[in-house]
Order: sequence, then structure tokens, then C-alpha cells
Amino acid sequence: MINYVLLVSKQGKLRLAKWFVPHSSKAKAKIVQDVSQLVLNRRPRTCNFLEYKGKLDLCSYLGYLPNLELNHTQERRCIAYRRYASLFFICEIDEHDNELVTLEIIHRYVELLDKYFGNVCEMDLIFNFEKAYAVLDELVMAGEVQEPSSSMVIQMVRLRIETWLCRGAQFPQARNSDNWEMNDQIRMAIEEAYFV
Repeated sequence: MINYVLLVSKQGKLRLAKWFVPHSSKAKAKIVQDVSQLVLNRRPRTCNFLEYKGKLDLCSYLGYLPNLELNHTQERRCIAYRRYASLFFICEIDEHDNELVTLEIIHRYVELLDKYFGNVCEMDLIFNFEKAYAVLDELVMAGEVQEPSSSMVIQMVRLRIETWLCRGAQFPQARNSDNWEMNDQIRMAIEEAYFV
């Protein structure tokens, strides 16, 4: 199962974040900071998999039980990433999942973005992030691949966007879990981490 998908630029700026496992905003900021630094500091010819041994905050999953004695546990997390042009596509998967399949999912997502936008670039993702989320939502649901057919994914995304436009509505705002970067506390935590 994919726990989250992050798109990070070479400069360390977060371009897209999709979380399939609930975390607190503080835990999300810590994960983004740690994982992006690990990936950005690796050499270009190194392996595309790495282990991330961060502390798992059970309260971020449960949302309560702050006095629980086993609040923090060490857990092995596998990070699979791939660089395309100036963007790093990063996924965290469970330890029993296949890393090569995850790289194929990342590659399929990039192919879908390229097919949808026509030679996609970082600026397409910045200015059309809702469409990038729509493509990811059609490809992956709840951390598992929903639709393997690229033509079907593109067809469903176009149908979804046409439906929004026919209704005369604006694109729906990103959900709170996806739009977490706008939260001032998280943005400040990320800025403090990079400037310290």
C-alpha cells in the first residue's frame, strides 16, 4: 500500500502531496522535511529505494490517547522515488510491498501527466494542481492502484473536468488533507527546518 505521494522540486519545494494514511499536520511536516532531505541529498546514480526510520506517532493515526505509553515506535518504512527533470516523485510503501511495482506506478503517473498535459513540466503542476490531483485520484485510490489502463484514466479525468465546467462551477478546492501546505503552522515548520 502506498502511504503517501510527494512531488518535490530540486530546490526542495513541495509541489504536490497526497496522503493515504492519516497524520497530524506536525507529523506531515516532519515527514516532508525528513524524506525530501534524504532524497535530495542522494547522488544521481544511487538506488531509488531507501529506508526511512522515523518515529511513528500513534496519536497521529488515532487522533487521541496522548498519555499512551507506546506513543512512539520505530518502524521501517520504504521510500521509493524517481527523478523526472526537476521533480522528484516520492512514495512511501509498506515493508512487504514490491518497490519495483511502486516505481512502475510512479512512471505510469508521469506518463499519464505527460499524456494529459502534453509534455508536462513543473509549471503545469503548479498552475493546474487540481488536474494533477484528479489524475492521481483516478490512478490510485486508498493507496492501491485503481485503474491500470492509461486511456481509461485520461478519459475519466476529462469527463470529470468537463462535468465541472458544464456546471459552471470552479474546480473543487483541494481537500484539507491534500491542501495541508496552506496551513500556516506547517509552512512555518518547514521554513524553520530549512533555515536552521
